[in-house]
Amino acid sequence: MNRIFRNIVIFLFIFEITADEVAPGVLRTPDSYFEDLKDYPFEPNYMMIDGLRIHYLDEGPKDADPVILLHGLPTWSYLYREMIPILTGAGHRVIVPDMVGFGKSDKFISKEDYSYVVHKDFMKKLFISLDLNKATLMGQDWGGPIGLRVVAEMPDRFSRVIVSNAGLPAMPNPQAWFARNFINFNVWLNTPTSFEELKNELIQSRDMEPGEASTLQSMTAFSKWIAYSYYAEDLDIIGVMKYLGGLENMTDDMIKAYKAPYPKPEYKAGANTFASFAVDELAINEQYWVNVFEKWDKPFLVVFGENERTTYRLKKVFEERLPNPTVVDDIKDAGHFIQEDAGPEIAVLINNFIAGKL
Repeated sequence: MNRIFRNIVIFLFIFEITADEVAPGVLRTPDSYFEDLKDYPFEPNYMMIDGLRIHYLDEGPKDADPVILLHGLPTWSYLYREMIPILTGAGHRVIVPDMVGFGKSDKFISKEDYSYVVHKDFMKKLFISLDLNKATLMGQDWGGPIGLRVVAEMPDRFSRVIVSNAGLPAMPNPQAWFARNFINFNVWLNTPTSFEELKNELIQSRDMEPGEASTLQSMTAFSKWIAYSYYAEDLDIIGVMKYLGGLENMTDDMIKAYKAPYPKPEYKAGANTFASFAVDELAINEQYWVNVFEKWDKPFLVVFGENERTTYRLKKVFEERLPNPTVVDDIKDAGHFIQEDAGPEIAVLINNFIAGKL
C-alpha cells in the first residue's frame, strides 16, 4: 500500500510540473483559444518535426504550384487570412506555416532552444516533407530572412521569391563581428528597457521619412527593441503591433486573434527571442548573397509599404544586389504589417507577378 501511495504522489508531482507541457520543455496552446476567430475558417494541418507539432494551412488545389507565405514577429498564419482566398481563387495552392513558438505550432519554454538556424531548419524540413517544388515564397518581417535562407539552401525548389518589409541582413567579416558585438553591447547598455521607453522610440522612428535615420541611430534603436523584447517577462504582443507597425486601430477581433497563441507569458519565448537573431548569421548570409542571390536568374519581387520604417533600409540592398528584381512602388498607406494594411492589394499583386503581368 505504501508503494502504491508513493507512486501516486510521484505521478501527481510529475503531472503538476508538466501539466501545460506536451513534452519536456514544450508547450502547446489549447485549441479552445483559437475558436471562433473571425475570417479564419481554414482547416488546420499538422506535421511532427523533431518532436514538435508544426501547424500549417494548405488551401487550394493540391496539384497546383505552391505559394508559401511566411509570417514574422509576433504574428502567425492569421496574418494572411485576407490574402489566402484571393490566391486560391486564382488557382494557387497556398501553404501558410506557423513557425515554432507561434500560432498553433508547439512552443519551446526556454529561450535558449530558439535560434535563427532552428527556425530556418524547421521550415526547411516542413517544405521537404511536403515535397514542395516550383514554389513561390513570400516572406515578411522575420519570414524574410528565414525564408530567404531556405531558398538559398535549396534554390531548385523555388520558381519565384517575394520580399515585403523584410531582408536578408548580411556583411562580411570583420564588419559582421563588430556589428554583432556593437549590438550586443548596446543591448546590455539598454537593459532593462520598459515598454514605454520602447514605444517612444518606435513613435519617433515612425515620424521620420523612410531611410532618414542614420545607421548608428537605427542600430541603437534596434538594440532597445531587443533589450525590451528579449527580457520582457510578459511581452506586450498587441502593443508591439500597434507601435511597431502602426496598427493603432486594431479591432477587438484582431486583438483576440493575435493574443490567442499566448495564454500565459511562458508561451511567448519564441516572440521574445526573434529580434535577437538579427546579427547572428551576418557573415554566412553574405556568402549566400554572393553565391546565390547575386546570381539569381528567376523572378524576384520587392514590395514595401510607404509607411514602413523597421526594414526600409533593406529595400535598397535588393535593388543594388539582385541582378534583375521587380521593384514596385511602395504600397500607399501600408506600414510594417502590410498584410493588415493592404492584404487584398498584395494578393492581387502576387497573382499578377506569378502570371508574368508585372
